[in-house]
Amino acid sequence: MTSSSTDLLATGQRVIRREAGALETLAGALGDSFAAAVTLLMAAKGRVIVSGMGKSGHIARKIAATFASTGTPAHFVHPAEASHGDLGMVAEGDVLLVLSNSGETPELADILAHSKRFGIQLIGVAGREGSTLMRQADVAILLPQVPEACETGIVPTTSTTMTLALGDALAIALMEHRAFTPDHFRVFHPGGKLGARLLKVRDLMHDNPPLVPEDTPMGEVLVEISRKGFGVVGVTDAAGALAGIITDGDLRRHLDGLMSHTAGEVMTRSPRTIRTEALAGEALAVMNDRKITCLLVTEGPHAIGILHVHDCLRAGVA
Repeated sequence: MTSSSTDLLATGQRVIRREAGALETLAGALGDSFAAAVTLLMAAKGRVIVSGMGKSGHIARKIAATFASTGTPAHFVHPAEASHGDLGMVAEGDVLLVLSNSGETPELADILAHSKRFGIQLIGVAGREGSTLMRQADVAILLPQVPEACETGIVPTTSTTMTLALGDALAIALMEHRAFTPDHFRVFHPGGKLGARLLKVRDLMHDNPPLVPEDTPMGEVLVEISRKGFGVVGVTDAAGALAGIITDGDLRRHLDGLMSHTAGEVMTRSPRTIRTEALAGEALAVMNDRKITCLLVTEGPHAIGILHVHDCLRAGVA
């Protein structure tokens, strides 16, 4: 490693350690104002409006997105656009979460005035005690004074990292106190890998699985296998409960004189099945482990659906 590479690595490590240290300081500095902010957000009848200018604005957008995806209705309002009509997006019952490291960002003036005029509760996050934002806020969360990651101390780095982490802390506190579950999360993330990982068998299965009674002649069984197109058929007992399954392997094992048999004589008893509420990823793992392409889906003793490996793969489950 050359000397210049060593210097670059040292800079990177210093920045990360400085920001990590700032987060430790922030964790230790959280107090009653954090709890008050969570309580205020939980009681909101409307939405959480997150705002900030410049780098704080970028952080505000992310915090609003995190709130929205974890069950707290929220959106970002740009402070400059707010002064040109977007204040109409802030209504009675909403809660404002306003970010500004200095607490004196001039573009926030109209939002602060709006909050006072219409009685909209305001949570302020800033790094300067006694600043305009801190004085105007109903709940003021003060960021600890720690150096920025750059040696000049002028580039928003450590301060924005702390603000981002604070936003995550607020969102997770809200999520946990509202008992926000993976099912709720899936509703807000229907696409992408997150949504795919949280899909359940009932979301992907086919209703009306191929089923035949135990006494069905194999000629009729083959017709049912071909008609449904899954390559398998479930076999039910006299009470309608799932008794077994017939796969291509069962057909090959009974090829000699196959048409003289009934479904009950050819089937494999006690087949592996999956519950409707199981995660689709669990079903895919079972199919991969057993080297099979289908699983019958059961509720109690009855088969109510069927899941094919291709259904999982098309949905992005892996």
